Amino acid sequence: MKSPLVLITGGAGFLGQAVVRRCLARGYGVRVLGRTPIVGELAAQVDFIRGDIADCATVDRAVKDCDYVFHVAAKAGVWGPWEEYLRINIDGTSNVVAACQAHGVRALVHTSTPSVVFSGEAFRGADETLPYGDNWLCAYAETKAIAEEVALQAASEKLKVCALRPHLIWGPGDNHLFPRVLESARAGRLRIVGDGENRVDVTHVDTAANAHLSALDALLAGRANGKAYFLSQGEPVKLWEFINRLLVGAGEQPITRRISQRSAYWLGALLEGVWTLFRRKGEPPMTRFVAVELAKDHWFDVSAARRDLGLKPAVETWAELDRLAATLRTK
Repeated sequence: MKSPLVLITGGAGFLGQAVVRRCLARGYGVRVLGRTPIVGELAAQVDFIRGDIADCATVDRAVKDCDYVFHVAAKAGVWGPWEEYLRINIDGTSNVVAACQAHGVRALVHTSTPSVVFSGEAFRGADETLPYGDNWLCAYAETKAIAEEVALQAASEKLKVCALRPHLIWGPGDNHLFPRVLESARAGRLRIVGDGENRVDVTHVDTAANAHLSALDALLAGRANGKAYFLSQGEPVKLWEFINRLLVGAGEQPITRRISQRSAYWLGALLEGVWTLFRRKGEPPMTRFVAVELAKDHWFDVSAARRDLGLKPAVETWAELDRLAATLRTK
């Protein structure tokens, strides 16, 4: 019997590679679509197609002959031209959906984000009945919400679709979250925003990747179709305790200096204006969206993912954080 062929968009990225490894371990044929090739031991094990997710012909070629698709690719970050977020997150997702429908793909797992429900307010144990957000404050959150709607609206008996919303993915191989925290701390730019007591969800990369494969299984078994799921380790952490434990474990001083949420918010607004007016490159050191995210509670009820997907943490959060932090010590 022929093994299923799976496409993973963004398969060269942090989460994408973890999904690739699990698909290979199952004996699936794996195709990857991305702008940056996979390197290392995975390179010889996958069919890599270099291309832009916003190019419909490239996406169509990548999806052709595939049985299942994991759409992981996205433009992340909290700053940049709206047009680029629209092109990658919305147009890219539309291209993936259209190609899946055209080529008879059986199941599509779409990687989303809890930011789709962002409203500027705190979330404490909220579940998937939350509406999509408003008052977005950044193009990433708004375009990912539209992209999730595009994906879920395509759900049918022919093409089964679900969306996963992992919060703050971290773990070995992270080239975004922890490196930026360490860089900011070492440069003396990091401050506790607010009272430092806010709790957030975190998701180890292995937990998130396992959930992607479990979501595929659920879709094929007749569950989860047309649904979105919050993902996490299942137990929120105090954000600044988590960050400081990382820093101390990496040989750095803990963050003690503080800035109020209000001050951080208006500083973010000022810096956004400066970056826009003078067309400065890179992200401002503070934005309004980041000020809210760093100061308020953001944790969600993951009981639906436990029930439908069998979600469970792949590692013990604090032990794995300590182990990983030790590998980040500077020589």
